Amino acid sequence: MKPGPLQEAARRRVRIMSATLLPPLPHPEPVAAPAARLALKTDGASRGLLDGAWWPRSRDLLSELPALTDVLDPLWGRITRIAVNPEHWPVIPRKVPVDGHIVKVGWFTPEIDPHKLLLLSYGTGRWDLLIIPPETDAESAARLMAAASDYDGPPLTASALIAADEARHGVSVTDGPLDPDEAWEYEGGASAVSAAVPERTGPLGRAGRLIIGL
Repeated sequence: MKPGPLQEAARRRVRIMSATLLPPLPHPEPVAAPAARLALKTDGASRGLLDGAWWPRSRDLLSELPALTDVLDPLWGRITRIAVNPEHWPVIPRKVPVDGHIVKVGWFTPEIDPHKLLLLSYGTGRWDLLIIPPETDAESAARLMAAASDYDGPPLTASALIAADEARHGVSVTDGPLDPDEAWEYEGGASAVSAAVPERTGPLGRAGRLIIGL
């Protein structure tokens, strides 16, 4: 026997009340991405071959580059192009969406050092950053950041700077062997290594450099 109109109306009211009494599901709070870990030269015109160091948390450029440009855009002007050597990056996206614009990404080999990031800001300039491998321990990363962001140098390529730290401290942070030219560049004796990578076990000093995300 079919229910009458009054019974059907009562059932609808019960369903509506049940739905109304259910508490709304909470909306998850957005989780902010961690700041990029950087050490940059700040005292006037840059000397040496590097303008600072970047210590990414992974080898995923699509997730790492937005945090990097968030820091650099206000300092250097809008970053429009980035170039890397593909040796240590599994995937290189052609474009990366960042806050309000698109950054084009390119790769070149052997023109770009495997441990260097090249950044271009349209109409403003070019900067070169040492890429510290993500798996590097904090103490080694601190030494490399200090050396790469030192105003007076060092006059070494990115890979040679990492190799100098390995040679002095016996801690491997590289992803593979150096080529003969890079090996020749840092094998100039203890004085060259000492000048390139200073003894440093405490936190980075803030004079002459901008430190972010550490």
